[in-house]
Amino acid sequence: MIKSSLEKGSVYDLRSALALLERYPDELITTDVEADPSAEISGVYRYIGARGTVMRPTKLGPAMIFNKVKGFRDVRVLIGLLASRQRVARLLGAPVDKLGFLLKDSVNNPIPPVVISADKAVCQEVVHRATDKDFDIRTLLPAPTNTEEDAGPYFTMGMCYASDPDTGESDVTIHRLCVQSADEISMYFVPGRHLDQFRMKAEAKGEALPISISIGVDPAIEIGACFEPPTTPLGFDELQVAGSLRDQAVELVDCVSVRARAIANAEIVIEGELIPNYRVREDQNTHTGKAMPEFPGYTGEAKQEVPVIKVKAVTHRRNPILQTVIGPSEEHVNMAGIPTEASILQMVDKAMPGRLLNVYAHPSGGGKYLAVMQFKKASLNDEGRQRQAALLAFAAFGELKHVILVDEDVDIFDTDDVLWAMQTRYQGDVSTVFIPGVRCHPLDPSQTPDFNPLLQDTGISCKTIFDCTVPFKLKEHFTRSQFKEVDVKRFVPDYQP
Repeated sequence: MIKSSLEKGSVYDLRSALALLERYPDELITTDVEADPSAEISGVYRYIGARGTVMRPTKLGPAMIFNKVKGFRDVRVLIGLLASRQRVARLLGAPVDKLGFLLKDSVNNPIPPVVISADKAVCQEVVHRATDKDFDIRTLLPAPTNTEEDAGPYFTMGMCYASDPDTGESDVTIHRLCVQSADEISMYFVPGRHLDQFRMKAEAKGEALPISISIGVDPAIEIGACFEPPTTPLGFDELQVAGSLRDQAVELVDCVSVRARAIANAEIVIEGELIPNYRVREDQNTHTGKAMPEFPGYTGEAKQEVPVIKVKAVTHRRNPILQTVIGPSEEHVNMAGIPTEASILQMVDKAMPGRLLNVYAHPSGGGKYLAVMQFKKASLNDEGRQRQAALLAFAAFGELKHVILVDEDVDIFDTDDVLWAMQTRYQGDVSTVFIPGVRCHPLDPSQTPDFNPLLQDTGISCKTIFDCTVPFKLKEHFTRSQFKEVDVKRFVPDYQP
């Protein structure tokens, strides 16, 4: 079992996470130059550290805090907190190559959240109610736009928390939240999300669904919130994962204006209700036809009808930090990808223990579309089981599109090594498995009948296994050149592997 190496209680909110990063010379930078939240913040960070599927030039780099935001006096903006796997490893206290195992073990050992009193909840140090004469979420919080053609300002790192109106079971997820007016925010749901199930149950009764949106929290919560079924089924509160990661329960507090709970040490909380039978066009204020950049690297289309949150209050810490993310950046890769790795590891290990050595949700797929799986064949009886493992991966994570299978001597985190395996251990006509006609993720623009006439509907894909493993009977003919093991530090004292 993988456990975090961080001292218990050393990271418990956003500010303690930032304090941890400040110990390292290359993980966090700040600027006092005023930045416009309208496209400029993302425009800057695109060069500094976005990477992922962002249009080149871009690179991996430090997280960045903008201390001065145009039009807002007391709110800072943080971007890129989780935009490198190394930074995530430091924030969670685990080796880079063991993060999937850490997340898997955390799901299996959940710690439920607890509720604390309002006087102990720093997220309610300052309270703004919608009944206040000058209440306007657009002037309270600097919601950024990623590009100049976005449908509007978006909150992109809000931990949306609501409860099933029938069972009381709660769920936390991250959604596309577009500011529509002084007290309305539209909310886009990818089909099948648990909060949408709660919303539909409430709507069927003609009732509003109370909801909180916590922004600027412990990064363990942001990672845990990205688990999906079947690993975390309906009724599983993903805040339990964060509790396990930190070995202490996440603290919640009752909202001040709605019957919901929020993360008590969040920087900012937006409280509101999803209104039944009320929809708006996502780009009603800009008419661009576009929503915002999404993880595949393309700008998503504005939806014609999306549900709406009627905001009832905004609470925050003094001098709060608003956290945001570039949709196609490496930050999305890590938030979505590491839980994906954990889900695949869990599913395959149950079926064939010890054979799947590791998984990497590759950045080129935004952490969702492509998984590189390292499989060990111990005997001739294991031949073909690597493909079974790939099928299990597709079952564990329905949005997965491609799997690349490699042997234990290939570094799955080194793309050059993976591509080497494809060049020397793969023959297209016998090493490729096509699984046509399977529902995948709706944001892949190639999943249309216009692109592939064999597809019956948009959102259906041909899933593919690229088997770059050596047939077991030929293994001795594919041994890599073996170099002498030496103490490199004798020759280069500063050498770091």
